[in-house]
Amino acid sequence: MSDRYTEKPFLRFVDAWVLRAIGHLDEATDTYCKAMVPSLEKSFGIKGSWPQIVEQQMKFPADLAAQIRRIWDEGKARFEAGNGEPADPVQFAMIFVDRNFGRA
Repeated sequence: MSDRYTEKPFLRFVDAWVLRAIGHLDEATDTYCKAMVPSLEKSFGIKGSWPQIVEQQMKFPADLAAQIRRIWDEGKARFEAGNGEPADPVQFAMIFVDRNFGRA
């Protein structure tokens, strides 16, 4: 486990939500998030899938995933052109969450 999630365990789900929005959520993380749904439902009093719980808890607008995907797609090309290496989706997700949601 990363120190990133020690004090803010919900942050893992927000990061995963962003990774899912850009099409880069790995199976292990998705499996973990799905397994945690009962705990999330109990903690937040919200029923649904883990992405639905994150959306409701964070009060995300319906089109946010599409907006994030557009930012990723456009920024990825610029990053790769400027740096000569592929953009890291995990790094993107963490930076995006930190900058836009105050580390949830």
